[in-house]
Amino acid sequence: MHRWLVGLLRKIDVRLIYAFAYVFVVPPCLFRPGFKFIYRYFRQRYGLSVPHAFWKTYLNHGIFAQAVIDKFAMYAGRKFDIEIEGNEHFQKLASKPEGFIQLSSHVGNYEIAGYSLVAKDKQFNALVYFGEKASVMENRTKMFSRTNIRMIPIREDMSHLFELDAALANGQIVSIPGDRIWGSSKSVPVTFLGHEARLPMGPFKVIATRGLDVIVVHVMKVALLRYKVIVTPLNYDKTAPRNKQVEQLSNLYAEELERIVRRYPTQWYNYFDFWAS
Repeated sequence: MHRWLVGLLRKIDVRLIYAFAYVFVVPPCLFRPGFKFIYRYFRQRYGLSVPHAFWKTYLNHGIFAQAVIDKFAMYAGRKFDIEIEGNEHFQKLASKPEGFIQLSSHVGNYEIAGYSLVAKDKQFNALVYFGEKASVMENRTKMFSRTNIRMIPIREDMSHLFELDAALANGQIVSIPGDRIWGSSKSVPVTFLGHEARLPMGPFKVIATRGLDVIVVHVMKVALLRYKVIVTPLNYDKTAPRNKQVEQLSNLYAEELERIVRRYPTQWYNYFDFWAS
């Protein structure tokens, strides 16, 4: 079906697929478990009324469908207008010999960053979910091969950690999601949208242990065929004790994530109980 969709997107306007998704794909999704978590997100974190929260939840699912469709549209060779805010932060770090961390989150359409933020002299290593369909991985590999990007699948035996460590030791870029606990269950508490949430300790511990520079990158849909890449550096005290650095980094990341989510509330795609409440 993935290959069929790619072929279709080479021939018809992507907006027709959007319309199809809103009418035939999104409504059934509202009966899936993830619906209640996004609904609660709008009700409890933004204080919306029941009808308003339901409508926002529907829009959230629709924009998520657009994000997925847009990935396949890019596999099909379609182009989107992409604006980069803060590109100087990325290029500054990319020009240094040392490696650095690029933190992502389950907000917007992060994969598009791989087609727009380019470091000519540095290998870019992206940690990705191993359970993707073979056709998706195949298309990603084909697209990323043009931009010096290597995918590192998250594996149950944790061997991906050795690959990440080697990449950083060789002065390369490593992209890690910072808002989803994976591998180790160790986490750090943060305040997010006024309530306590937990973030994975791993990414922040890696940064603090090596004293790495770090940026946060979000790619937000700002119009039907236009995206904005937002690059923000996290400036922390590298001389502080390591546990304090981890605390600083996690709080800075949570603050940046909240800033983005408040600007684009319907592009939050964490379909589980993020706050465990």
